[in-house]
Amino acid sequence: MEINIIPKLKLLFVCNAGLHRSATAAEIYAKKGYETKSAGCWAEGERFLTEEKLEWADIIICMKEEHRKWIADNHPKEYMMKKIITLDIPDVYRVNQEELVVLLRKSLSILK
Repeated sequence: MEINIIPKLKLLFVCNAGLHRSATAAEIYAKKGYETKSAGCWAEGERFLTEEKLEWADIIICMKEEHRKWIADNHPKEYMMKKIITLDIPDVYRVNQEELVVLLRKSLSILK
């Protein structure tokens, strides 16, 4: 009997520091069965958006257009090779804030 195992889609969520918006999104979609990571363009340490994280992802989801531009400017090869979505979610939310959770689910309704 042959069993086909479909790999999980890898989603990388990007915001300023990787602490609130992207961390919330990563948590939501990990519970839905996706492999997820969060990172920040201006973060430090392990939360910083690296080339390795960009290469890992199947889809990169940026909270603002400035994050997409940062990727284009700092990692042009990965930028050209990846599907990148921009949500336009402002940096006014705390991690797991209910309004943020609702907005993320609505913005990414294509991800069941």
